Amino acid sequence: MKTVKVSDIFNVQYGNSFELNKLKQVSDGINFVSRTAKNNGVSAIVKEVDNVEPFKSGLITVSLGGSVLETFIQPAPFYTGYHIYCLEPIKEMSISVKLYYCACISANKYRYNYGRQANRTLRDLQIPALSEVPSKISETDLSIYEGLSEPLIKKNLKLNTNNWKWFSYDLLFDIERGKGPRKKDLDGKGNIPFVTASDKNNGWNAFTSCEPIHEGNTIGVNRNGSVAESFYQPIPFCSTEDVHIFTAKFSMNKYVALFLSTLIKKEKYRYNYGRKWGIARMKKSKIKLPVKKNGELDLEFMENYIKSMNYSRNI
Repeated sequence: MKTVKVSDIFNVQYGNSFELNKLKQVSDGINFVSRTAKNNGVSAIVKEVDNVEPFKSGLITVSLGGSVLETFIQPAPFYTGYHIYCLEPIKEMSISVKLYYCACISANKYRYNYGRQANRTLRDLQIPALSEVPSKISETDLSIYEGLSEPLIKKNLKLNTNNWKWFSYDLLFDIERGKGPRKKDLDGKGNIPFVTASDKNNGWNAFTSCEPIHEGNTIGVNRNGSVAESFYQPIPFCSTEDVHIFTAKFSMNKYVALFLSTLIKKEKYRYNYGRKWGIARMKKSKIKLPVKKNGELDLEFMENYIKSMNYSRNI
């Protein structure tokens, strides 16, 4: 494969080097890109700075320190913090090709750490030449994803927990332990999700050819491992004994389940490897939830709140 330097394909310029604590944070302003690996590198929204033109949308940002070589396309005008390079293609480039180069640059993360940053080397970093971009990348039509960031419903719902009510988990759910098979018995075949006490990938660790033991439309909650991680399981599955299965005693859909699982995760601070969330303790634990005037669960509010969030069309 023919490779070239980053500076052969991109104009590379240093960012603003602004300090966030010296900028005014607002709800509607200019994106502030820092060296974080989260949220496309955007750590805040700030008021526009007098006489400082923001970088234009469509540029690629690369962190040189912190989360080294985290690389993102910026969809809106932005400022940057310290140690951020901004890359502008020398030749016109589609979003899909830009995303390809983001992945290529990020793939070099293993070369760097907090003791070795990319300030002096990014320009000379070797990446595939434009002629080497796979045709399936350049031909990808990203327009099919337009609108997916929009909410399902246009409502501005507020969370006011003062009017919520406490419920014990065993009042809301039938709770049972996961029933296997054991992880060592997996053969890597099949299409039934195998859920473990993980905090990633919806708890799915592998697939199995075993018959599913637990029903879908349930919530898996870890008693061990990543304690109190909670994931909605939409389809039948198998799990380890370290995952407890919550089957709702009320009419639960995926939107309500996502609302509930998010609140269940808030219990993480209470537990760790030295203090498990065993099934007896779990059943008597309490969760505070929105209710109607008659004191019953307000399932409609929970559903609509999730539907009103950005990207809910992806659910």
